[in-house]
Amino acid sequence: MNQPTPAIVAQGAVKRLPRIALLLFCIAYVLPGYLGRVPWKSADMSSFGYMAELAGGAGHWFSPKLMGMAPDVDALVPYWLGAWAMQLAPAWIAPDFAARIPFGLMLALALTATWYGTYYLARSPQAQPVAFAFGGEARPADYARAMADGGLLAFIACLGLAQLAHETTPALAQLSFTALLFYGFAALPYRATYATVASGVGLIGLALSGAPVMASVLGLGGALIHLLDRTESERPRPGKRTEAAFIAAAAGVSIALSTGLGLWRWRIDLPHASWDEWRSLGRLFLWFTWPAWPLALWTLWRWRRQRARKGVPSRHLSLPLLFVVTAITATLTTASADRALLLALPAMAALAAFALPTLRRSVAALIDWFTLLFFSGCALIIWVVWISMQTGVPRQPAANVTRLAPGFESSFSITAFVFAVAATLAWLWLVKWRVGRHRTAIWKSLVLPAGGAALSWLLLMTLWLPLLDYARSYAPLVRRTLIVMKLQPSCVQVHGLNRSQVAAFRFHGKLRVVPASQSASCPWLIVDKDSMPTLSNAVNRDEWTYHSSLRHPADRDEDLTVFRRKTDHRF
Repeated sequence: MNQPTPAIVAQGAVKRLPRIALLLFCIAYVLPGYLGRVPWKSADMSSFGYMAELAGGAGHWFSPKLMGMAPDVDALVPYWLGAWAMQLAPAWIAPDFAARIPFGLMLALALTATWYGTYYLARSPQAQPVAFAFGGEARPADYARAMADGGLLAFIACLGLAQLAHETTPALAQLSFTALLFYGFAALPYRATYATVASGVGLIGLALSGAPVMASVLGLGGALIHLLDRTESERPRPGKRTEAAFIAAAAGVSIALSTGLGLWRWRIDLPHASWDEWRSLGRLFLWFTWPAWPLALWTLWRWRRQRARKGVPSRHLSLPLLFVVTAITATLTTASADRALLLALPAMAALAAFALPTLRRSVAALIDWFTLLFFSGCALIIWVVWISMQTGVPRQPAANVTRLAPGFESSFSITAFVFAVAATLAWLWLVKWRVGRHRTAIWKSLVLPAGGAALSWLLLMTLWLPLLDYARSYAPLVRRTLIVMKLQPSCVQVHGLNRSQVAAFRFHGKLRVVPASQSASCPWLIVDKDSMPTLSNAVNRDEWTYHSSLRHPADRDEDLTVFRRKTDHRF
């Protein structure tokens, strides 16, 4: 016998969030970060470099290389999509923007899949609210729609989503396919055909995006949960075993493809017994998944007595838990902790949504006040620093920018200013609405967190975009190097440069970059400062003379040494 559901929800509390408002909100979150900027270091720039190699016909499609270096993540699909977009785009579209188009669509897919995944989990009989004695409880479809709105808002509100979801890296492709897989598993009892296809595409796409182990674990685990699901209100469906078998087969196909294409790599990196490392991981978990993680924990506590037959946890808890636990395990055992934790956000947001029917009014008010103060303070800081950069008043913020990013010259964009003002006014209206009389909607507690996260990201990507491009891209360093060379050479040799630096010199400098060990008559040699001790192993030092040292104006770790070939008197 099932325990009573902790959700007590009246029909009036599942008021629908206007679709046009939700659509505009998602557009306002997706587009900033994809428009108007240059590739950032390091993963964003290096991924674009591999896409450019494939698009230019210089790389092997099943084994991308950048100056002989394999990518950090053994992925294929992300690089293919970016390269295809660059090849199909007309000449007037910048190649870096063309490469970002499919990734913007993948972020939109992740948002959509999170909404529908939460919706179908909320349709589960055990996720439904308590039936009132005289009626008036929320209708199943309306309740599920309101919960899905809350899940999507919780997903957008996660602080760790903003930057990584707007980069052209395999991490975003993995997030998109994970969200699609999450939707497929959630919708299987209701939309068997579409859900089965989505699950298969999600599994194979996830494996080909550099996460074959995640695909294997999620595929086999999801098939097992689907097979064991025994909700009392669900009629026996003869196709259930077939669906579970198809998912397991898709997991097997992803394993076979990953094996055949050489995508399996040993990347286990267990955390050391160090207080500093564990403290760093703890901070990552706290801020990266905020505010979803405390709501998800509250969901597990309040719904802990919900069981299906034979003691199996209800599918609206077991499915998200499978995704969250798998992603957290990957976070603890891989070097790229933040990118692994990113894959937990869709399922964690769904868990957070199920906390909404059980929140007390005092807790909801605490969330609202904290969010209001935090994001209003962030917006105020962004505006004050921008005004200081434009006018010099107040003086200290502009002085700080000059100290941290020497050489940066601020500029004014009327388009960015208009969008920033509009976003700020929308935030003020949202705050006014939240403290007004329209407070019955179940998703109301996540409106301000999601709105604040979107506001801060939009302000950064409009008012601060020139500064961020200057500080977070290689463009200033490449420009300094070209000034030193005076004339653009036919080629440059490099030693010790990483993938993103090589891609930056090729993209920003339009240079033909070759390894120092390769026999070439390039007039210039660029060496990373940390690789100076091994330079003699790559070139004959007698052929080169020291010319200058260059440092990224906003990053002391980006330090290069430039050499000139002695036999070339033209330079």
